[in-house]
Amino acid sequence: MILAWVKGLHIAALILWCAGLVALPLVLSKHDVAEEQANYARLRKITHYGYTRIVTPAAVVAIAAGTLLIFLRQVFEPWMFAKLVAVGLLVALHSLVGHVVVLMSERRGEYAPPSSKPLLAVVLATMTVVLTLVLAKPVIPDLTPAWLDIPQNRQLPLEATPT
Repeated sequence: MILAWVKGLHIAALILWCAGLVALPLVLSKHDVAEEQANYARLRKITHYGYTRIVTPAAVVAIAAGTLLIFLRQVFEPWMFAKLVAVGLLVALHSLVGHVVVLMSERRGEYAPPSSKPLLAVVLATMTVVLTLVLAKPVIPDLTPAWLDIPQNRQLPLEATPT
């Protein structure tokens, strides 16, 4: 029962987080340096509120619930580690969007945000990779060297710890 609740929370938070990672760059790209102060202030409030009160908490909940799911289901497979790398990229993209939101608010209309197309392409591609890895669960060979799996019976190259 707890597993179903955690999975539902994870999926709901992911939907909100991913929707925000798509919507925020689109909203930011609507900014024009020549627009009126009232329109600029409205856009800035929308993006700031959306990033700080909706998208970031959803990201935190999605990652926390996902981490809990890994341990509840004991999914320690290579595809999961590949998925975690892709989620790390989503976190980096999330930070980039936040950086643009901050630049918009600090420069008071003087900052023209970059085009949303490249960012959206990377965000959507990363989301597709995450979804593919989760649904397909592909067999990924273990790429760790064998010597990492076998005890070497050696001492660490450190002096004894003083008492």
